[in-house]
Amino acid sequence: MGFYHGLSGLNASSKSLDVIGHNIANGNTTGFKGSRAEFNEMVASAMGAASGNNTGIGVSVAAVTQQFSQGVITPTNNGLDMAIDGDGFFVVNTTSGTAYTRSGNFQLNKNGDLETVNGDKVMGYTVDPLTGLRNSVTLGPITFPTGAPIPAKQTTSISYVLNLDARANLAAGDSSATPPIAPTPRAAIGTSLQVFDSLGVAHPASVYFEKTGPNTWEVYDSLTATDPIGELKFNTDGTLASATPTAPATAFQLTINPTTGASAPFSVNLDLSKSTQFGSAWSVAKATQDGYASGELTDVNVSKDGTLMASYSNGITRAEAQIALAKFTNSQGLIPDGNNNWIASNDSGPAVYGSATSGNFGNIQGKALEQSNVDMTAELVNMMTAQRAYQANAQTIKTQDQIFSTLVNLR
Repeated sequence: MGFYHGLSGLNASSKSLDVIGHNIANGNTTGFKGSRAEFNEMVASAMGAASGNNTGIGVSVAAVTQQFSQGVITPTNNGLDMAIDGDGFFVVNTTSGTAYTRSGNFQLNKNGDLETVNGDKVMGYTVDPLTGLRNSVTLGPITFPTGAPIPAKQTTSISYVLNLDARANLAAGDSSATPPIAPTPRAAIGTSLQVFDSLGVAHPASVYFEKTGPNTWEVYDSLTATDPIGELKFNTDGTLASATPTAPATAFQLTINPTTGASAPFSVNLDLSKSTQFGSAWSVAKATQDGYASGELTDVNVSKDGTLMASYSNGITRAEAQIALAKFTNSQGLIPDGNNNWIASNDSGPAVYGSATSGNFGNIQGKALEQSNVDMTAELVNMMTAQRAYQANAQTIKTQDQIFSTLVNLR
């Protein structure tokens, strides 16, 4: 029996050294989680024998458990690198099915698919590019438009934040005054903004203002137009009282006539609701429009909630997808599948899907990677301890052998 004690100890120590060696070998593996050998005492009991007469017969390896403690997060220069700070796993689609990983060193393949370094497709949710909100609860591969530029968008609206100078002379002037009051020319108070047709070609869209009376201004879409597109009236405190488009229009509109082969003519709504009339110089504080030319993908960044923001050569930055995360009732029940992946099992329970920062999920750090959680110092100490245990168990076998040799040589 003594031989078996030592043999079981050698096997257990050898398994422990295997686990320690595996941890040390993966000390620099992104997202790696170290393991630990768990041991069980083995006892032989005779039927009907008192419990105090049970005899120990050695040790066995009960399990090799994974330690899912947080690894150190280090910054990188790659916009597609991601690290989970807290609970959760990235969801990937492999050739054999769905798997889960903490390794966020992702890349784009030639088709624009977001994938791991092993070629596994990263899964996520589609989002509305305008609002950035998720519009589906169904997981799917994340794909960016890399094979062709994103199509152009025709401008539909322009918005201005501007101030009209309350001190300006009337557009008609006043020749009867002494001295005469010079008119303010239309060209003196006007601005222009580039808008885009359906092909993404830029066109100037101009707007001009003429003061026609106290607190009253007419709005024109060109220097030569004889009819205004509407009228602005202001309160005595300089705030806008009313913005009235010329009938039958229900909103201020600019008409663009492209000759590029795009849809022509097309109208652009003009928002002047944030106009003021103060006693300061004519100025435009902000001008925006919602169209853009076609553009190529130039960069991708991820927010804390996993929303992937894509930047394009036309200056547009918009949400393209949201990274999906998964969590489990018992993470230690996950089965290692190689390539930094785990798969679910009965012990882990089914995956619960969601997104970063929601519920108990952690957040995602962009341009960062989670390092292995292996503590090299602790592993080296554990290795020496396992080596001592191996040597001690070998010594018990040697001692038992000497005892049996003595017995055999009795005369």
